[in-house]
Amino acid sequence: MAMKIVEQCQVCAPPISVPPVNSLIPLTLFDLPWLFSPPAQPLYFYPYPYPASHFLSSTLPALKRSLSLTLQFFFPFAGRLVIFHSNSTYPHPHLNIAYNQNASSVSFTVAESNADFYHVCGNHPRHVKELHPLVPWLSSDADECYTQLHLLAVKVTLFPNFGLCIGLAYHHVAADGRTFDNFIKTWASFHRDSSFSIKSMAMPSHDRSVVVDKHGLEAIFLNEYWRKKKCEKQMVLGTQSKLAYDDMVRATFVMGLTDLENIKSWIIAECKNKKLSEPVHLSPYVVACAFIWVCFMKSLTHEASANEIFDNIHPCYFGFNAGGLNRFDYPVPVTYFGNCVGFGRSEATRGELLGENGMIFAAKAIGETIKKLDKALVGEGERWISEWEVLWGSDMHIIVVGSPKLDVYETDFGWGRPMKVEEISIDHGWGPISLTQSRDEAGGIEVGLSLPNPQMDAFTSFFARALTLNHANNACL
Repeated sequence: MAMKIVEQCQVCAPPISVPPVNSLIPLTLFDLPWLFSPPAQPLYFYPYPYPASHFLSSTLPALKRSLSLTLQFFFPFAGRLVIFHSNSTYPHPHLNIAYNQNASSVSFTVAESNADFYHVCGNHPRHVKELHPLVPWLSSDADECYTQLHLLAVKVTLFPNFGLCIGLAYHHVAADGRTFDNFIKTWASFHRDSSFSIKSMAMPSHDRSVVVDKHGLEAIFLNEYWRKKKCEKQMVLGTQSKLAYDDMVRATFVMGLTDLENIKSWIIAECKNKKLSEPVHLSPYVVACAFIWVCFMKSLTHEASANEIFDNIHPCYFGFNAGGLNRFDYPVPVTYFGNCVGFGRSEATRGELLGENGMIFAAKAIGETIKKLDKALVGEGERWISEWEVLWGSDMHIIVVGSPKLDVYETDFGWGRPMKVEEISIDHGWGPISLTQSRDEAGGIEVGLSLPNPQMDAFTSFFARALTLNHANNACL
């Protein structure tokens, strides 16, 4: 892919802005765990059958203008995470999101590519390096007093006469996927309709006091962060992992509603036939996650080297996020700007997942974790960081990013629905899979994976074979 940088600039909110000139936004107990994680990197691909001259003269100014209008309501994205180190001025280290009306802005890069647009945004396996140039860089800087991390960056790449890609990088410490989805849909609405008024939507709520820390988790998470920071020579937030990408490919697999219903029916039938207790929770999300977990473990074991020998009692982990708005026992506005998610970690043994009842064990483990979070989202919150450190350090783990509940394919800038939405952060060791709603299958789920090429081949084989068997088995039920 040959790429040419056309423009680099900063986009800020209009001079008359919603927040005061200077705002310091505290981090809540749901923001702090994301200090340990790399940024999200979503890519939105759109059809755009126009030449570069039309884009530069018409579309680009409108994109920047509409982004500016959006930032006045979602202003923390233009701010920076500021981490003050211990010194004479600040005897105790602390951190906030800082926004300054006269200085805060978002990096905006424009590029032009000669790559095959339809190849880049396809579902088939592609080398991960083909998509990395589409992701903007989140810059950071530091001195002896503080570290600053920009929270949002944008990169628009034009594929003349074919399409364009809106690439973003944002740090989860500022906002969860729900908040980001509200942000990008507002930007799309301002761009699509010059008469759009945010009054037609609910205004974002920036009141952090609505989040109640009943269990003292903020102090626990901060202590974990400073402990980890002291133990490492350098802990730069927002930088990509230095993984070797030479053999990494990414692909998208679609599970239709019929696929999900067939798998659910098979699990229930198997439990009845074998007199096993049914999973406590069998939503489409649980069914999809259980299916992918088993296929992933089989592909991982299939491609393991002779030196990687694991016994059947070896623990395997499945990590995911759980939305909190409907799990809180106190009111939080649906338009709250920030994080409202908890963390779940399910566990099963290698033998359980690879056995004939693997999907049943997987569905039980994930379903039980979700039910536990339903009952008390932060009931075991003090163990979130330590449990996820075990997960990240495990040889056999899988982490889900994204949510099928977010209708990402309804993000229309005026060119219609996206042709494809990708999450690039899964390439960097942050987790092997992403889940989004399916673009073309109502009720379906798109599964994005980033794996070494041999393991991707094995996963593809197990995935297709398992879906075929489930369809055949259900035809006989």
